[in-house]
Amino acid sequence: MNEVEELSKLDITTLPQLESFLFDDLQQKALKHLYLELGTGPVLYLLSPSYSVINPTPNETISDFLQKKENILNYMKEYLIQNLKVYSVLLDVNSYFVEQNNFLLLARLRERDSGGRRYEVKYYTHSPRELMTHYKDKIYIGRDFIDLFQFKRKYLGIKEMIVSLKDQYEILLDKAEEKLEKPFEYKSFFQEIKEYVNELSSESLLILQSLPPYLNYSKLKGEDLIDINAQYRSINHYLIELRDEVAEFDNLLRFKKEIGFVRYVTKYKKDLTNIISYFNIKINGYLSEKIYSYKPKH
Repeated sequence: MNEVEELSKLDITTLPQLESFLFDDLQQKALKHLYLELGTGPVLYLLSPSYSVINPTPNETISDFLQKKENILNYMKEYLIQNLKVYSVLLDVNSYFVEQNNFLLLARLRERDSGGRRYEVKYYTHSPRELMTHYKDKIYIGRDFIDLFQFKRKYLGIKEMIVSLKDQYEILLDKAEEKLEKPFEYKSFFQEIKEYVNELSSESLLILQSLPPYLNYSKLKGEDLIDINAQYRSINHYLIELRDEVAEFDNLLRFKKEIGFVRYVTKYKKDLTNIISYFNIKINGYLSEKIYSYKPKH
């Protein structure tokens, strides 16, 4: 974990100017109550919205970072919410849980061996009153991927999501070996999920190669919109098949009371559900609206 060290190297003047967005009430409140979790060495530090260290006791490295790089953290928080607004539905589909927790949103950053440029961000919510005493009870709401120097995402960010699902499956296998007493008892499920993951990965990447990396709606014809919508819908169908298989596995594990392992499968199912919702709302939903309102040029 080296997020603090990598962010310390950044100069605010070298970062791209933030886009100007109108945040809705949910996004505004999430930004106001956004906690950050950053690592240095083996330690994760939880920072309050005002950048006080909640846990653990700060060392010299984190204290020096907070004193000198508050502008970087301000930039990061705004950037995180902008990305959630444009390239995610995490806040939208989890708004009930976030609102029930007084809009507390916790972002755990993981630098992706990119010199401080790219991060995986896991989002959680938690009751503010119990954050200190029952930290482990936080609710996972999803993950996102950001690039501090490139806001606009190729293929609407889908490629990174697909790659992440494949990586997370490998992590699931490791957790199964660690947490299950008899992992071979579930061999058929692991095999089925593996086949769905591989099919999703191979077919989706082929489809994406046939699509424009960025969509310029002003230059797309009606037939282009229809074709692009259909292609993205095909990817969504592969996701739905995988999600249904994972959900069946999740139900079985709960029935068998595999408490130590099932939470990892539930988190995987959550990621799949979030991506499917992203397709339905921000991709196919938006493209369908464009098709509906399209007026041919004569």
